[in-house]
Amino acid sequence: MFVKGHPACKKVFRKLLGWPGFGVTCSGTGKSSSRWQILSRGIHTSCQRCTIMPSWVIDSYGNNDVLRFTDNMPFPVINYPNEVILKVHAAGLNPFDVSMRSGYGASALNMRRDPIRIKPTGSEFPLTLGRDVSGVVMECGLNVKYFSPGDEVWAAISPWKQGTLAEFVVASSNEVSRKPRNLSHIEAASMPYVGLTAWSAVKEVGGLNQNNCSNKRVLIFGAAGGVGTFVIQLLKAWGAHVTAVCSQDASELVKRLGADDVIDYKSGSMKAQLKRLPQFDFILDSVGGSTEQWAPSLLKKWSGAKYVTLVTPFLVNVDRLGVADGMLRSGLTIGAKTIKHLCTGIHYHWALFSSSGPSLDDITELVDAGKIRPVIDQVFSFSDVPKAFKKMEEGHARGKTVIDVINKN
Repeated sequence: MFVKGHPACKKVFRKLLGWPGFGVTCSGTGKSSSRWQILSRGIHTSCQRCTIMPSWVIDSYGNNDVLRFTDNMPFPVINYPNEVILKVHAAGLNPFDVSMRSGYGASALNMRRDPIRIKPTGSEFPLTLGRDVSGVVMECGLNVKYFSPGDEVWAAISPWKQGTLAEFVVASSNEVSRKPRNLSHIEAASMPYVGLTAWSAVKEVGGLNQNNCSNKRVLIFGAAGGVGTFVIQLLKAWGAHVTAVCSQDASELVKRLGADDVIDYKSGSMKAQLKRLPQFDFILDSVGGSTEQWAPSLLKKWSGAKYVTLVTPFLVNVDRLGVADGMLRSGLTIGAKTIKHLCTGIHYHWALFSSSGPSLDDITELVDAGKIRPVIDQVFSFSDVPKAFKKMEEGHARGKTVIDVINKN
């Protein structure tokens, strides 16, 4: 445990608590601070600049114009004994961040947001976006045993929490994992969100693992995106035969990642090409739309084959209909589709991102073994966050967009 900052602030802190610090960073003027308070296991100081940090926030939902840089964002505080504060070295962006900026899922996410943290403003604003983080543990809650200040870690922060486009972020310790040793922070920040989304879809929902994947035929729609590039590597590490659907200009990338067959979705014969191939044991769909109308027919019937889609109407339904009616509509939709496909001999499922430190531990082992590597499309500086969002909105990314937070310019 330590305090970094003004000698006067350190002195007062030690005198008050009788021990050398609690992971607080002081970046103010160096003038003497005369009082400290401990609130909800958090630390606050009267030295004003000791309690603020730079961050990219939004004050309302909308287009890229709502992104605002501030160097006056309150420093995160530990409110629960299982939490940690991380110094952010790099943050990844995902299409979900662009959707959140526009208000997607706000009703459902506000239902989960911590009232302790939104109490000062009465709403979620100012809201910091960004889910992926790679950085260093700065402070640990009283019940945190697995991590210590100074540990290099990575995580995907749950979407109802303040995000990672900031100098520091607070996370539950069960969301955090030790960073793979062979990755830089930039590389590591590209993987947690897509990795955990893939893990949820393939392993938790799809039931695939290292013991049952050998020679299984898998089809991936959206194979050149962040989730797709991760899933290709994961399934090849487990011994599956992978068919990847992407555009022609991404074919070399997915082949390098291990795809056995590559189908160009821009080709007018995509559907015909897929129907000429042997039927599949598993399909992962991150595209949705009309694909879902015909792609399930590519699966082997009455063999336990599964169609898992990442494109679900749950958050849209809650936003449009409210919590109760939205959940009811979603339940009726998934129920009807499940029964419809069961009658044709296949299993239909929705999959969602789920934050999980233990799952990241498993992914870390695969990364350290060289079986999965990061796929980064572009790295932006912290000052260029709006440009990064614009890049995300343009689509057609080949891997992930990453923000270098530690180097501010």
